[in-house]
Amino acid sequence: MHNLTCNILIMTGITSLPYPPDSETILPIPKTYPEPQPQKGDEEIRQTSISTIINLVRNKPKVRNIWNLLHQDSEINAHWDCANYITVKKLGMNDHGRVHAMVATASALRIFDLLVRSGITPDLVSAGIGDLDDAYLVVLTAALCHDIGNQIHREDHITHSLILVAPILDRILPQVYDESVKIIQVRAFILSLIYSHHGDPRPLTIEAGAVCIGDATDMTTGRARSAYDQGRVTIHTISALSIDQVSIDQGKEVPVEITIRMSNSAGLFQVQEILGPKIAAGPITQYIEVKIRFTDESSGVEKQILSGMKLGNGVGIEEFYDRD
Repeated sequence: MHNLTCNILIMTGITSLPYPPDSETILPIPKTYPEPQPQKGDEEIRQTSISTIINLVRNKPKVRNIWNLLHQDSEINAHWDCANYITVKKLGMNDHGRVHAMVATASALRIFDLLVRSGITPDLVSAGIGDLDDAYLVVLTAALCHDIGNQIHREDHITHSLILVAPILDRILPQVYDESVKIIQVRAFILSLIYSHHGDPRPLTIEAGAVCIGDATDMTTGRARSAYDQGRVTIHTISALSIDQVSIDQGKEVPVEITIRMSNSAGLFQVQEILGPKIAAGPITQYIEVKIRFTDESSGVEKQILSGMKLGNGVGIEEFYDRD
């Protein structure tokens, strides 16, 4: 069970850790973890995402079990908070912690559920590894854990996520499955989904495609607020502030229809540069349709996001208010 984690450590040059760890090197996992003070608007988004997740896993005992284990797990929660500190506080990016994990998971499960309901067979099922419950489980688990590697650094964070998540899976999966072979197979799918969540390397399975695209749908205006409030004026923050709503529904001609409502054309950057490439990268491209709507189409007037800009040191863009 520990061989895959050991191989990951060796491939990344981390060979000084004892593996499997002896009892003296294992950090104790606390039973409880303090809830952080949510950012303004984030708690509503998180609770909405949690409600979506619970609704989608309600009748699936294995995935419901791992959901309860993971989202309450102290180690996972600590990873989310550390990853969020690095991305938001040090890099000025959008949230990549617990709220992003919930939004991405809810979206990935919603996309995956629509595909399954349309008769598309998940790879885990077609490979004979497990049933639909198992397939939903790997989507949920990978989506919850895909970005925890940001706590080490944004660069190569996918590899960092694999290193950090492997011992967690070794601890959690035996609480869901009895067979060692099944644990290894399910874990392999989860790691593959995490590894391809950026679209490069490209997702290889139906499950991976859902996680990859689900990750990119976390782009609404409130999600860029903290970075923008810190003075980070970039095309990433401005484009995200332009997007009012992202909805995922059953399509009329394809299984999945993603509708994006935006108040400013700057939001096209999020669609063209982030969401679009992820849809094109995976095996579910033909099942996805994206529609863009403008919030106030009748007036023909776009929402003004900045009152003015100035270029600092020839590089950084800052907002300023011309009071003359």
